[in-house]
Amino acid sequence: MDEVFKALADASRRRLLDRLNERTGQSLRELCAGLEMTRQAVSKHLAVLEGAGLVTTVRHGRERLHYLNPVPIHDLADRWIGQYERDRMAALSNLKHALEGTAMSKPEFVYTIYIDTTPEKLWEGLTSPEFLKQYHGGWAPSSDWKVGSKVLWPVEDGGAPQDLGQVVTESEPGRRLAYTWHTLQPMHQEMFGMSDAEFAEAVKERSKVAFDIEPAEDPELGMKLTITHDGFTSADSKMLEGVSGGWIMMMSHLKTILEKS
Repeated sequence: MDEVFKALADASRRRLLDRLNERTGQSLRELCAGLEMTRQAVSKHLAVLEGAGLVTTVRHGRERLHYLNPVPIHDLADRWIGQYERDRMAALSNLKHALEGTAMSKPEFVYTIYIDTTPEKLWEGLTSPEFLKQYHGGWAPSSDWKVGSKVLWPVEDGGAPQDLGQVVTESEPGRRLAYTWHTLQPMHQEMFGMSDAEFAEAVKERSKVAFDIEPAEDPELGMKLTITHDGFTSADSKMLEGVSGGWIMMMSHLKTILEKS
């Protein structure tokens, strides 16, 4: 938390966060445009923000794209707002809207979280039924997590796992796991208040999610887990809206479970 407060104390760094809030997934060149700062100064500020976990960087081809990461802010809200007995979900909802803004130029979502564990244990947390049930509850997925294998999900809390067309596309134990995501299900139509026409269009969308595991830049932080969920058809995607808050909550829960085990 000290690193987060230090990072937020500088007006230039807050301005960079504002720019990422307006449009996440920007390159260094894009972030420098229109700023009265040198490229080197912006790089140094981004390094501080990344060190505090407020920004996460993902390589896309030759470019490194920077994403706003709400997890540390969520942790602060959990620590400070919680003691005043405000509803946690309301706080997270407000945080989500404040960080995401009203528009995204790239229909994708990226999270980074640091977990004090080993790559083997983190992989187990992402694939073992024992762990999955703890933070997914009755909606836990199941698979043998081999490339080409199906990923089964229940369509109701505690229900039998169903084949929703999801397939494991990458599986490197301790390093990377990726699979295709399911489409919107009938229960989501009422949940999101969608018309029949809106729902018929939305179910055509097939996104995908990837989990990248690597050592944290600071060894004391343990492992760095980056979750990239992309492939959405638009920034107004209802699936994007649904998974955004869900990933924050589940990965925070997984962090708690692994660091206590």
